Amino acid sequence: MNDHSAPQVPSGRAQVPLGRRKFLAAAGLTAAGAALAGAGSAAAKAIAQPTAAGAVSAAGTFSVPVDTVQHTRTWMAWPDDPTIWTGRAGSRRGGPSLSQIQANIALVANTIAKYEPVYLCANPAAAAAARKACPGSNITVITTIPVNDCWMRDSGPVFRTDGLGGLDAIGLNFNGWGGNQIYTNDGKVASRVAALLGVPFTAAGLVGEGGAVETDGAGTLMATRSSILVSNRNPGMSQTQAENAMKAAYGASKVIWFAGVAGQDITGDHVDATSRFLAPGKALVQQPNATDDPYDVWTKDEINQYNVLSTATDARGVRIQATKLGGPDYYAIRQSDPAFVGSYANYYVCNGAVIASQFGDYRADAAAKTKLQSLFPGRVVVQLNVDYLGLGGGGIHCVTQQQPVA
Repeated sequence: MNDHSAPQVPSGRAQVPLGRRKFLAAAGLTAAGAALAGAGSAAAKAIAQPTAAGAVSAAGTFSVPVDTVQHTRTWMAWPDDPTIWTGRAGSRRGGPSLSQIQANIALVANTIAKYEPVYLCANPAAAAAARKACPGSNITVITTIPVNDCWMRDSGPVFRTDGLGGLDAIGLNFNGWGGNQIYTNDGKVASRVAALLGVPFTAAGLVGEGGAVETDGAGTLMATRSSILVSNRNPGMSQTQAENAMKAAYGASKVIWFAGVAGQDITGDHVDATSRFLAPGKALVQQPNATDDPYDVWTKDEINQYNVLSTATDARGVRIQATKLGGPDYYAIRQSDPAFVGSYANYYVCNGAVIASQFGDYRADAAAKTKLQSLFPGRVVVQLNVDYLGLGGGGIHCVTQQQPVA
């Protein structure tokens, strides 16, 4: 897998942005990036080790619930590194400036805070700016957990519950998406959040990111091979070994695999941009717009994920009911950058609401809102213009991490 390769542009659609998950250009890497080249291997050798006394209960006791359960709070991170967010084309993040990405983080945090508390990790020097941008009483700025960037879904802890009031957390050994970005702070966020909360913490038996794994909360996981079975995360690890590690970490018993898309972005095609669980036995998959080139790798990926999921059974042996969620028309959205991520599926569910993106394709935006409202009838669907996150390679789900009620 070559995370640094440019997106493949299919014939007949050269002006349409198709590289949806290209977070980071190789040209933006510094010498520090080279020092991280072996990080995946090193992390893989130090896995499945409890880092707090009594870190893990008996196997199967704790499991990661589906994200529609009631939350205690949402965790986010405030970015403040101008060498990551330079505002220049060809930069590490493809164009957005630090102030632009901060504006989107603030918009997401302030919106979620209308429905549940938000804990926002910020470096001490940036705390005042974070508080000014997010002034609500329902947002708490945490200055004791330093961060490098804003992708809390990938760097943060994955919480588990036991159904008896117990809460613990696992870490996925975040290594900067395979050594593609400095993670001196972000690699420690998961354990530090758990320590702040006083909950047991365990490192999972593989290297990965939260956006790479979806769970239905009842024993079934889904992921792409291109984001898990790769040499810069888990060198030499077989699919069976990866499955066992994922099952142990999430308290699950089955993994549904998609091929994914290799070599197009540093995430390796995170599943949360395309397929999401709604509940046990129910899922949605974003599907291509009618104008999408059928030979585009992302179009093929979306169709493949739907075909696999709609014919799969879950851990209980129940056939999964897969719902299609139409994607935006790349000819009609506001952005034209080839790195732009146009994912309606990358929404975030919080208490009483679903926070989703809109891209300026009014017909597709409205259809996505209607579809999400039908799938989440007890919640308000709020659509936000977070184009700077999309230009940076992610979305709303990517910058949030839920803490479920124990």
